[in-house]
Amino acid sequence: MSDSSEIPETTATYLRLRGLEPSAAKKRRRRRREVDEDNLPFAPGRDPKGLGDLITDLTRQSGWGPQLAREDLVLQWAEVAGEETARHADPVALSDGTLTVQCDSTAWAKNLHLMRTTIVTELIRRFPEAGVETIRFVGPDVPSWKWGPRAVPGRGPRDTYG
Repeated sequence: MSDSSEIPETTATYLRLRGLEPSAAKKRRRRRREVDEDNLPFAPGRDPKGLGDLITDLTRQSGWGPQLAREDLVLQWAEVAGEETARHADPVALSDGTLTVQCDSTAWAKNLHLMRTTIVTELIRRFPEAGVETIRFVGPDVPSWKWGPRAVPGRGPRDTYG
């Protein structure tokens, strides 16, 4: 088989077609195709994605995750803190990891201050990207005796009470 002159031409052609004896023409014709992983059918990642998955990918790539988590925290405050608590306390600010919650009364602020660890734990569990580390509960805004154009340094008008 090493010398093609000893084998009849028909037998040599048959062997060449069966792939038993590679010919020079076959070597020239055989080219390696480059495998394009992105365009292969049934390759991983080729399945169609849902709209929710696309929006999640877009928000992650754009860096909108923390801002959206903060918005969700405000919108779902009633679920996190409870319906009764949400009627008397509203989140008003979030800066440097501190969530400030405005309460209807100082009594509500004090009671929620005692429940602070439970609320912070729930916020961190539900909204990890929001960056809440602690909560500050404040009472209602009331006029202060210490501020204004006619404020006097010292204790103020209460210093005569006894």
